[in-house]
Amino acid sequence: MNTHIRSLAEAGTGKALVLVAMGIAGLGAWWLWVGLHDDYPRVADAWLGGLIAAGATAAGTLPVLFSQRLSERVQDTMFGFGAGVMLAASAFSLVAPGIEAARNLGAGPWSAGLTVGAGILLGAAALLWLEHTVPHEHFIKGREGHDGRMLKRTWLFVFAVMLHNLPEGLAIGVAFGGTDTMRAGALATGIAIQDVPEGLVIAVALLAAGYGRGFSVLLGMVSGLIEPIGALAGAAVMAWSAVLLPWGLGFAAGAMLFVISHEIIPESHRKGHEVYATGGLMIGFVLMMLLDTALA
Repeated sequence: MNTHIRSLAEAGTGKALVLVAMGIAGLGAWWLWVGLHDDYPRVADAWLGGLIAAGATAAGTLPVLFSQRLSERVQDTMFGFGAGVMLAASAFSLVAPGIEAARNLGAGPWSAGLTVGAGILLGAAALLWLEHTVPHEHFIKGREGHDGRMLKRTWLFVFAVMLHNLPEGLAIGVAFGGTDTMRAGALATGIAIQDVPEGLVIAVALLAAGYGRGFSVLLGMVSGLIEPIGALAGAAVMAWSAVLLPWGLGFAAGAMLFVISHEIIPESHRKGHEVYATGGLMIGFVLMMLLDTALA
């Protein structure tokens, strides 16, 4: 009995420390935005866009605190919706502006397309390298990457989700760093919208894997923190050189396309709900297309 009480006390202390750490991180994020805003407004906007996307992921996890189950059909529909948003964002917010940027820099039609195409392939290759290098574990596919036996299964799940979210953060950063604010805002809005159901699916999957309700929500929130980091890195690179803009936009698009094809679509089709997943993809694509064309 004493051991059980001690373990509960330790768990409560650990959660309290995590909450304190999250509060400190929030203050640090705010001060970083304030520090960047005057001298590097585009980088500051990218940081804020990444934080909003991370906040959307965190918000999506909260229903798990009150409801334990989410049908596989609904999960697959949400996966499809996220894939549709990312697919449209790649086409309308990244590839098309990348070709336009290359043309503005003096490239011809073929040269502009080849430049962005090379960036797409580099982005996909970078994600493929991370898939083989970083130890992680998918909810269904199991462990991938280098041997991760020294890591707890919890963190393997978190690393898998972070690999999924990294391209979204890069896309936000590159868009704010190199394209107009309205187009970048539309991209960030679309990604934040799809991050809400994505956060819910992640928390539900962690709960189904045997983790506690609060711990599943907390891990789902942590998984979104890679997005503002990726956004900050993408915007910083774009601010360094305008010549890199077509390459950066293509790179972010390639990374997102890799995640769509390699992870999201197979995950959404594996349980026999292809029609619902495809319907979600179509709705997500149209929503992101409207955001991009109406707000840009």
